[in-house]
Amino acid sequence: MRVFALCAVMTLCAACGGAKTAQAPSSTSVPTTASAAEDTFSIANVARARTSLPPGYEVSSLPADATPIALWGLGDDWTSEPGHCAGLAEPVGVGAAVSGWSASGPGGIVYVVAATADDGAAPAVFDDCVPWSIFTDHTAATIRFDDAPRIADVSTLGLVTDMATQVEGGTETHSRAQTFSADLGGCAAYVVVVTDPGSVGQPLAPHFAADLLVETVAALRG
Repeated sequence: MRVFALCAVMTLCAACGGAKTAQAPSSTSVPTTASAAEDTFSIANVARARTSLPPGYEVSSLPADATPIALWGLGDDWTSEPGHCAGLAEPVGVGAAVSGWSASGPGGIVYVVAATADDGAAPAVFDDCVPWSIFTDHTAATIRFDDAPRIADVSTLGLVTDMATQVEGGTETHSRAQTFSADLGGCAAYVVVVTDPGSVGQPLAPHFAADLLVETVAALRG
């Protein structure tokens, strides 16, 4: 079992940056850039990345645990098979300075997070993570790669998580989470959009989450 937690500290770093070199993945399913750049990012600027939200969404703060796996709704008591694949859903480590916001509306729940990270901390991509699974007592999740947006001088990663949860009476509910992350070299940003495929609400556009990551990186760059 691999358990990760993000510590959302109140004092945010003003900026983080440095040389950025994209890591080459071992799976061609994950598009990344391959150039290097000097850049400076401010994680507090993540609050500016809201123009893509459609009408009817209420913005609020992030939950205490803002790791992607927690935002998917899997809590902190889960098992990953294979175990090392869970690192793909851990953009930053424990104790990182975190900034971000969430929004809920008829199309689902949106989370946007920016945090300090070790330079070049993009997780390695393994061939046996295509796909992989995470289990809790009541939920089985299957995670596969998705086409991530291409952003100049930034490594990006896209994941789609399909979850089936057993509830009382033997009923099974389903949900889906799209997760797009970016390693900016000293900063990490990620967008998580959780939806109910059976919802009668107006769905978000298919590329909403990917487009929001692009907007988020632009906001962090100032």
